[in-house]
Parts: sequence; C-alpha cells; structure tokens
Amino acid sequence: MKAPRNKTIDIGVDEGARYLERCIRPDGPRELEEIIDRTICGDFFETVSTLPTKFVDLLIADPPYNLDKDFNGKKFKRTSDELYEEYTESWIHAVIPLLKEDATIYVCCDWRSSASVNRVLGKYFHVQNRITWQREKGRGALSNWKNSMEDIWFATNSKTYTFNVEDVKIRRKVIAPYKVDGKPKDWEETKSGNFRNTYPSNFWDDISVPYWSMPENTAHPTQKPEKLLAKLILASSNAGDIIFDPFLGSGSTSVAAKKLRRHYVGIEINEQYCVWAEKRLEMAEADPTIQGYADGVFWERNTGGLSQTRQKSNSI
Repeated sequence: MKAPRNKTIDIGVDEGARYLERCIRPDGPRELEEIIDRTICGDFFETVSTLPTKFVDLLIADPPYNLDKDFNGKKFKRTSDELYEEYTESWIHAVIPLLKEDATIYVCCDWRSSASVNRVLGKYFHVQNRITWQREKGRGALSNWKNSMEDIWFATNSKTYTFNVEDVKIRRKVIAPYKVDGKPKDWEETKSGNFRNTYPSNFWDDISVPYWSMPENTAHPTQKPEKLLAKLILASSNAGDIIFDPFLGSGSTSVAAKKLRRHYVGIEINEQYCVWAEKRLEMAEADPTIQGYADGVFWERNTGGLSQTRQKSNSI
C-alpha cells in the first residue's frame, strides 16, 4: 500500500492495457498525420526509417547514459567511451533526415559521456552551448564528490533557429532590494516577497527531480522533470511546432509539449513506460500545470510561487 500522499504512477501493463492500445507500432512507413501527438511503441532503430522526413522543429533526446542501468528488465551495460561514441553517432545520424533546416537539438548526458556527445554533435550540427543542471539527487561517496549534475548539449541544424529568451526568465527573490526615488528598480514588490525576473544562464539550480508526492512522478529510474523539458520547449520552439523525442521513457517530453501547446511524437521501446506516458498525457488534459512554472516565469526551487499560482488550461 502506498502512502496517501504518494502519487507515483506505477500501474502495470495489464492494468494499463487501454493506454498501451493508444500507442502505434512501427509496421511500415507513416505519414505525419498518423504519428503526430502519438506515442510509438517500438525500437528506435527499427522505427526511425518509417517516419516522414523534415518534420521535426525540436529534437530532445535522453538516450541511455554510458552506465549500468536496468530499464524495466532491459539492461544497458556500461561500455568503453569509444563504443558509446559510436552508439551516439548511430542514432544521431539516423535522426538527421527528420530535422527541419532550422531545427534545434538538445541531448541529455552525464559527465562521463558529455565529451563524446559533444564530439558527435560537432560533426553534424552547430553546437551552441552546454547546459548543466543540478538534480541534487545522487549517492554520496567516501572517496569522491557526490555526482549531482547532468549536462544537456544545445545544438542547431543551421545558423537560423528559434530562441525565445523572454519565455524562459527565472523569478528570483531579491535579497537586498534597491530603490530609486523610493520605487523598486528592476524588481517587483509582492505580498509573497520581493522578486526579479532574470535571464537564464546555462547553469540551472532551480529544478527538482520528480519525487513521490508529485503527480508527474513515475517508477521510471531516470525520469526527467517536466520543468526541465518546459525550459527547452519554450526557449526553442513556438506554439504548434513539433517536438520529437526518440527515447521517450515515461513521457516527460510529450507531456510538457502538450501542456505548452506544442505537438509531439515520441518513440519508446518499453511497453511499461508507454503505459505511463499515455497515462500522464491523459492526466495533462485535466491538469496542464507544470510544477515550478507559473505566470509565464520559472520559479526558484522550493519557493512559494510553485504552488500559489496555477496555469490556465492551454492544451492543443
């Protein structure tokens, strides 16, 4: 029995059969209208060749890291840096035909594989930046520093690309408010405190990994937070654009895209994770909020604004 506040989505495949039925299978070439706003249940390398060309505005990829990890019975084993780089190049090469000329690419990785990912992206795209985000969660070590950071490489298919910096400002508390003629300068005085909306850097310390009391949480071992995906989606796409995730997992990319009025296509090989993704997409229809994002800004980690303001319904 779960605790009353434990909202973790962990329904099994049998119990969630109706969600799995919503997914499509890679059974031949597909037109765009057949795959848009859908979860494709299948192996990426078998599926990618069935997809239409040049339909992706934004690619967000969270492939298995070069670590020993059990994904619901499908085990990914750590290998050499050289072999992991070959693996990275194989899937990146496969998605290139799907990208529009002005598409943006984000690839998640850990510190061990970050250099390999950067090298491969540099062969095919314009590498713009490296984002490092602090997830905090992680085991301590007696003989090393606790590993609580992950990287996201930001690249573009050409020198023309979307970047909506005004849509991803962060609301931070003002410690020492500065006034001119008795009025706030570059900050806002509210009942909840004094705040300033600031431009984001490439270091993100305002994101919590999903945990048991959050409605978005699933039993997936490496689930990305919706807040993190929302930043990437708002910055690098526009309403109505198509977001593609070739390693969908429990569906965070598709869910965030839906909540932010974008279209989505996701590929996931594991039926269990497809069930959770479809369950979350259904939940998004009733609740389009994203924890940590409200009033058009991203709030600092664990600040009052996270729960005080609710987004208006904005599903497609």
